[in-house]
Amino acid sequence: MILRLATLALALAVSQPAVAEKADRDKPMLLEANRISIDDTKKQQILEGDVIITKGTLVLKAERIIISEDQQGFQKGTAFAAPGSKATFRQKREGRDDYVEGEAERIEYNSNTEIAELFHRAKVRSGEDEVRGDYIWYDAVSEKFLASAAEARDPKSITPRVRAVIQPRNKGSEPARPASRGESLELRGADTLTPTE
Repeated sequence: MILRLATLALALAVSQPAVAEKADRDKPMLLEANRISIDDTKKQQILEGDVIITKGTLVLKAERIIISEDQQGFQKGTAFAAPGSKATFRQKREGRDDYVEGEAERIEYNSNTEIAELFHRAKVRSGEDEVRGDYIWYDAVSEKFLASAAEARDPKSITPRVRAVIQPRNKGSEPARPASRGESLELRGADTLTPTE
């Protein structure tokens, strides 16, 4: 039963963006929580209370994690933060000395589509690059991001905006222009960019 829970929890654990440390796939997984409940009929596992999932360099922390499995065996995991806090993950990038880190009030991952979604006060940092927004969508297959701002709840307030900080890859590169309001940003890893002359 615990082995089954560990296998299903792995689906949530791989929700990190960018190219993760490949060796982590072969590492054992350690699950810690104050409570674990398993419902084989519903194919659902619930980990509650200071949940920590560790697998190699990957560390995922949340107050509550729900993992469900569909008829094809694909898992969907949802990590919830404690009130006033955030769910977080951190993992070393493959072949580099830096980490990918993410945080949000809720993090969802679907192992079928390999898409991670971070909701409310979301932030993803890869090395020195950082993206913030109310919602961040990440496709692990194509390594594409989409970040959006929150809707204004008070007509007098200024609508929060998406913020991205992209560090220069070389000294001769031209600075990027700021994104227009409502414009989607496509961020790619440094290894996929080609230098400009």
